[in-house]
Amino acid sequence: MLEARAIRKNIRSSPRKMRLVADLVRYKNVNEALAILHYTPNKAARHISQTLFSAVSNLIYLDEQSDNPGQVDSDTGNVYVKTIFVDQGSVMKRMLPAPQGRAYRIRKRLCKLTIVVTAR
Repeated sequence: MLEARAIRKNIRSSPRKMRLVADLVRYKNVNEALAILHYTPNKAARHISQTLFSAVSNLIYLDEQSDNPGQVDSDTGNVYVKTIFVDQGSVMKRMLPAPQGRAYRIRKRLCKLTIVVTAR
């Protein structure tokens, strides 16, 4: 089976929020997953759909370069999301002034998104 992946790093969203949207499209057909992401109002849905487009493009390129091309249709009807996972990336640390000369630490979390698609 032919499979391809796409990785997107340093996304300005917390991994916890990104995982909520990633769970919606896991093991779905690509066309169905893109339709779900189109109508999901979260900011994470846009990042996931862009990465999903990239993974499908990588799969089509691998299919063209393989020994027997033609396994992947141009309408991506037989392509589905095999795995999708979100890992924690780096953390941007900021300081917020607090009472009596103290400072509160603000941790702005970043995440890494990995999508693997495959043709049935």
